[in-house]
Amino acid sequence: LFVVDASGSMAARQRMSAVKGAVLSLLLDAYQRRDKVGLVTFRGSAADVALPPTSSVDAAAARLEALPTGGRTPLAAGLLKAHDVLRVERLRDPARRALVVVVTDGRATGGPEPVALASRAARLFAADGVASVVVDCESGPVRLGLAGQLAGELGGTAVTLDELRADSIAGLVKDVQRRAA
Repeated sequence: LFVVDASGSMAARQRMSAVKGAVLSLLLDAYQRRDKVGLVTFRGSAADVALPPTSSVDAAAARLEALPTGGRTPLAAGLLKAHDVLRVERLRDPARRALVVVVTDGRATGGPEPVALASRAARLFAADGVASVVVDCESGPVRLGLAGQLAGELGGTAVTLDELRADSIAGLVKDVQRRAA
């Protein structure tokens, strides 16, 4: 399940085009393994299920291409929406193992205590033992390391967008799944 930050900070400096390329590579890899793929996006004041878990990489790619960006970063809302999607999928197929790929710079904004809320939401995944990867999209000379902190709270792995090349994606996903097994 991809959880993609579509806020204004992600739209800056052509960052979203790099994110879309990385996510599309991950989608193709998932399709080749016959996995189901879903997409949750968050921006402004809410999170949306842009694509319920499906086996159609074409549908996922089309939704990703049309992804609007801008506004604040309701990171907690995105994580909570993803948690709900996975809960429903577990009811449908308890044997299926989930992998959450959060694509963000980690800068939670909007509402009271957005960083604390995002931390609490992340710990729900860790408590459920859900495997996770955070793709850190932070760039520029000032780096806060918030995506790395988020990965720690999720109990997952952090990689930078620069590290995420198409040839390393399959290995990354397999490593995370092997550790989760």
